[in-house]
Amino acid sequence: QVQLVESGGGLVQAGGSLRLSCAASGRTFSNYAMGWFCQAPGKEREFVARTSWGGGSTYYADSVKGRFTISRDNAKNTVYLQMNSLEPEDTAVYYCAAQRVVGSVWNYWGQGTQVAVSS
Repeated sequence: QVQLVESGGGLVQAGGSLRLSCAASGRTFSNYAMGWFCQAPGKEREFVARTSWGGGSTYYADSVKGRFTISRDNAKNTVYLQMNSLEPEDTAVYYCAAQRVVGSVWNYWGQGTQVAVSS
């Protein structure tokens, strides 16, 4: 079992920045690929970014490329999402998730942190 706890959400003006954190506990953190997802009101949850177990490989949704950066610190069991040049369309609840087998299901999810971007 892996427990994930997100933090760092809040209200920010368009063009501003936020850094989300996701602290993991339980099984060996470095055995899991980690990802960030978001869900806006009335919409499906969608993929934002992913990092491999070692952090050497990352992948982003087209909508956030060049603005968001995912990173991880395995010594701290934490994954981050640096969000720059935020837009009102980025307003959503952001979730982190852990994936044991690349390309398979996301095995564990956090409870989410709210990000609101005002225009």
